[in-house]
Amino acid sequence: MKQKKWYSRLWIWSIAYFALGFFNILFAWLGLLDFLIPLVIAAAGGGKWFCNNMCGRGQLFNVLGSSLKISRGKPTPKAISSRAFRLAFLAFFLTMFAAMVFQTYLVASGAESLRQAIKLLWTFRVPWSFAYQPGIIPEGFEWIAQFAFGFYSMMLTSTIIGLVFMAAYRPRSWCTFCPMGTMTQEICRLKAGAKKPHDGK
Repeated sequence: MKQKKWYSRLWIWSIAYFALGFFNILFAWLGLLDFLIPLVIAAAGGGKWFCNNMCGRGQLFNVLGSSLKISRGKPTPKAISSRAFRLAFLAFFLTMFAAMVFQTYLVASGAESLRQAIKLLWTFRVPWSFAYQPGIIPEGFEWIAQFAFGFYSMMLTSTIIGLVFMAAYRPRSWCTFCPMGTMTQEICRLKAGAKKPHDGK
């Protein structure tokens, strides 16, 4: 029997991330690892290795959908997996990320106060004050908590979307339009294009 690699169990990390953030929102900062590592690997020439091997969220969808048989196993609609849709969703995702960073800036500058809430699906604001206690971070650095609330919102929202698509279609349907997957794929396209010899040279 082939021994599983250590990273084949990173779906546990995905569960642990949300559990830790539920009790202390500052743990949400750890989610940046899921943003930075795949980009670094792709830029270093590793292609989509992270997505295929280390993505804890994708593994979680696989466990729930395939092992626990929650997924219907239907093919993901071609329109959703098309490059046009993936790029459009990436643009929307980055816009929401920029809005989150701007909100963090407003708190850092003192223009607004800390919002202790999670915003689900970029629309529904859910009170989440129990996950943060004043005094955990020094006064004047509330922006650290604001970023954590915003980032946890994005991570939770994308996971909810992934779970819906996991149940409706194939387990890892989310991976077909995941913003991180799209960015790593575009990095691979750029690197491949740069390696092509130019005509007449």
